[in-house]
Amino acid sequence: MGSNKMDYDKTDSGKLKIDAIESDKTNSESISANGGARTALPLVAIVGKPNVGKSSLFNRFLRRRLAVVDDEPGVTRDRNYSVCDWNGRDFQLVDTGGMLPGDPNQLAQSILAQAEIAIAEADVILFVVDSQAHLEEIDERIARSLQNSGRKTILVANKADNEAFDSDATRFYSLGLGEPRAVSALVGRNSGDLLDDIVSLLPAASEEQFDSNSIRIAVVGRPNVGKSSLINKLIGEERQIVSETAGTTRDAVDSQIRIGEQDFTLVDTAGMRRSYKVVEDIEFYINLRASRALRSCDIALIVFDASEGLTSQDKRIIELAHEFRRGMILVANKWDLVEKDSKTADHMTVDLNDKLGIYSFMKITYISALTGKRVHTLLKEAEETYQRFTQRIRTSEINEFLAGALERRPPASTKGKEVKLNYVSQPDTGPPTFVFFSNHPKLIQRSYIRFLENRLRERFDLMGVPIRLKFLRK
Repeated sequence: MGSNKMDYDKTDSGKLKIDAIESDKTNSESISANGGARTALPLVAIVGKPNVGKSSLFNRFLRRRLAVVDDEPGVTRDRNYSVCDWNGRDFQLVDTGGMLPGDPNQLAQSILAQAEIAIAEADVILFVVDSQAHLEEIDERIARSLQNSGRKTILVANKADNEAFDSDATRFYSLGLGEPRAVSALVGRNSGDLLDDIVSLLPAASEEQFDSNSIRIAVVGRPNVGKSSLINKLIGEERQIVSETAGTTRDAVDSQIRIGEQDFTLVDTAGMRRSYKVVEDIEFYINLRASRALRSCDIALIVFDASEGLTSQDKRIIELAHEFRRGMILVANKWDLVEKDSKTADHMTVDLNDKLGIYSFMKITYISALTGKRVHTLLKEAEETYQRFTQRIRTSEINEFLAGALERRPPASTKGKEVKLNYVSQPDTGPPTFVFFSNHPKLIQRSYIRFLENRLRERFDLMGVPIRLKFLRK
């Protein structure tokens, strides 16, 4: 069954990723789009000096090669994070670059700052050392920093490929972080026991209960693009702190609002728990905190500064929202600062859609949180996007669509085999998920999958909604 079932998702780069899957459950989907129980995932950070095997351990836990692994120290420079599951517990796992406290090199300082951000955000920290190497001053400095952080920490003596290395790990007792866990990320030795230890330290699983009738909206974006000002304007009071200093918002605060008969929950993206120099490392903590907000929302208002245009960081947040399959609206704030004529918005929309590429299915709204211009339209647009996000289309309508698509453009034959699509159904919503049954699901070309997606959007008005296409053998 697993070999005949295909799940087509988009990657960060916009390419289609094709994976054979065993079931409909994916690690990234821990939230019901229709309200009810939502699980807040705890965060586990992997830290240590360069070349101790942090990324290898990250890959071992995830059971796939996600982080780049190399013998050259410093390969992991940015963040790597994904959802890990063990014995029924899900948690967010973060891999960090090698820490070199005291190194004046700018790159080393940037990597160190990112690791410190991960430490400040983590519920549990894995401090990885090399069991085959001598204890160094860098290890001691990192250990002192972790002790001062007050976070729960597990000392991991990696590269203990067999029992002969276990006794070598005892030298790290002097770090004052308890008993070292001797493991081998390379061969997987004792990795299951380590995961058991991690799960035992995670905060108790908590499911926040939300009113299923309330649409949960995350307001995300780079610092200083006007997220808090926008929420203030929407709720009509100074609930969030507004400042010209980037990173003012420290904690996520939910704001409740009702428009007519519809309830909304607005979530401002939290900033950092501690003060950091964020010039070089701003993208790291934006992504880390935005990912938490996006996991718990139905619709994301992705705010950017219209006077500056769409930046690479803005696009990364859009990619994150799409990875979590949230409904999305692109909000061009500070429209009052843009010199414009009657055609400016039209020209900017064309330019933005060109830059967005595969994410150009979002509605773009031009507002000014300062003056209030068009702010009142956002909640209505969010409600409409939510309705598309959760809509269920009749099977007869979808198959009527399929017949028309096949008449317009049948799938190409591949490897001398005729590819047929027999019928389609929609088993899930939030986002809308469509399962196509075919005689050769693995042979369906990517260009044809894109064709089907575009036609689905046109036929069923799926603006602002990511969709999933799955292909099964008939």
